[in-house]
Amino acid sequence: MSTMHPESRQRGFGLVAAMFVIIIIAAVIAAMARLAVTQNSTNSLAIQQARAYQAASAGLEWGLFTITRPFTCGEAAPTTAVVTSFVLDGFTVAIPELKPSASQLIEEEDTVTHYFYTISATAQSGNVGDLDYAHRKLEAVAEVSCKQ
Repeated sequence: MSTMHPESRQRGFGLVAAMFVIIIIAAVIAAMARLAVTQNSTNSLAIQQARAYQAASAGLEWGLFTITRPFTCGEAAPTTAVVTSFVLDGFTVAIPELKPSASQLIEEEDTVTHYFYTISATAQSGNVGDLDYAHRKLEAVAEVSCKQ
């Protein structure tokens, strides 16, 4: 055995270190890709929810329009919207019913009937369980006065 070239038992350490670095970098890249996909789907869902809110708001406005149309005092208060459902840019908007409750007040010499309506509107796009499913339900209370 020569003393000039001692036999080394530590061969191949550079290969192990290189494999370790490659695996760590691959794991970091995979985690970043997963984070990017999650962030993109979260933004998409937030946009769908905002669109569902606007569609339900349009349904509420339609219900308010239905009850504020002039009707003759003494006739029955409207209990259904003229159109109870419609499609708005991919969202099905439903206005199931208008629920009136009447109360009468006597003001000086006139009798005033106040109709209080609970209006609900639901907007939905897609089916439950779909990735882009969005659903919003809004409710409002409105008052319509009628002098007799």
